[in-house]
Amino acid sequence: MLLGVHCSIKGGLHNAFYEAESLGIDTFQVFTKNQRQWKEKIIDTEEKSTFLNTYKTSRVKMIFSHASYLINLASNDDTLWERSTKALIGEVQRCRDLGLDFTILHPGSAKELGEQKGIKKIITALKTTLHATENSTVKILLENTAGQGSSIGYRFEHLKQIMDGLASSRIGMCFDTCHAFVAGYDIRTKGGFEGTMEELDNTIGLKNLRTIHLNDSKGELGSNLDRHEHIGKGKLGLEPFRQIINRFTHIPKVIETPKKDNMDAVNLEVLRGLIQ
Repeated sequence: MLLGVHCSIKGGLHNAFYEAESLGIDTFQVFTKNQRQWKEKIIDTEEKSTFLNTYKTSRVKMIFSHASYLINLASNDDTLWERSTKALIGEVQRCRDLGLDFTILHPGSAKELGEQKGIKKIITALKTTLHATENSTVKILLENTAGQGSSIGYRFEHLKQIMDGLASSRIGMCFDTCHAFVAGYDIRTKGGFEGTMEELDNTIGLKNLRTIHLNDSKGELGSNLDRHEHIGKGKLGLEPFRQIINRFTHIPKVIETPKKDNMDAVNLEVLRGLIQ
C-alpha cells in the first residue's frame, strides 16, 4: 500500500525502523537531523552502515525525508537565503548517504519581497542545490502550502513556475491534503477531489506527484490555517482519503497527525479500512 507515518529518529536514525515495524508500515518519512537547528549533521560510516543494513532486512519499501522547517529559499535576507541553500544541499547529501529517494521541501516565505521575486529566489537556490549535488539521484519534492502569511506554494501555479524554471527530472511534488483544503481546494467530495486532481494534472502533471501527506484539517475551506487533525475527525471527512488510498496505491502516503495516545495506529487503521 505504501502507507506510513513520520517516524522518530530519537536515539539514532535506525530507530525509525522499530517504530515502522511496530505499526506494520511499508514506507515512512524522517528528519535526517534536528530540524529545529541549523547545525549540519554528517552521517558517519557506522551510522550509515547500520541504517542501510536495517533498511535491507526490513519490510519497508521506500523512505524519504522532510527538510528542515528553518529553510527559506524565498528569503530577502542574504544570510538566511545562503544558510537555507546550504542546509538543503546538506539534506540532499544525507538522503543520498542513507539511500532515501527524495526530500520534501516547503518552498519558502517571500514576506516583503512579494511572490514573483520570491519564486525567482527559490529557483536560483534550487539550481544551486541541483548543481552542487549533480551526482545524486535524490529528488526534491515541493510541498503545496496552506497559504499562511506570505508562504509560496498554496496555488499549483506557484509550483509550476518553480518547476518550469528548473526543468529538472529531480524536482517533483508532495501533495498535502490539509494544506490544499485550507488553501481553497475543496476535496471533501469525490467530485471535488477529482476536479482538484484534474487541475493538478493540467498544471503540474500527475506524473510529478511523488508522495502524499494524509492530514485532516482543523481549519475550514480557504482559511489558510495549517493545523492537522486526525483522519476523519476534521473538516475533510473520509472521502478524500478513500479516493487517495484506492487511486494512488503506487505513491507513498504518510500521515503527519498528532502522535499522542497511540493515534498513529488508530489513524492507520482508519485508512486501511477505506481500501476497496
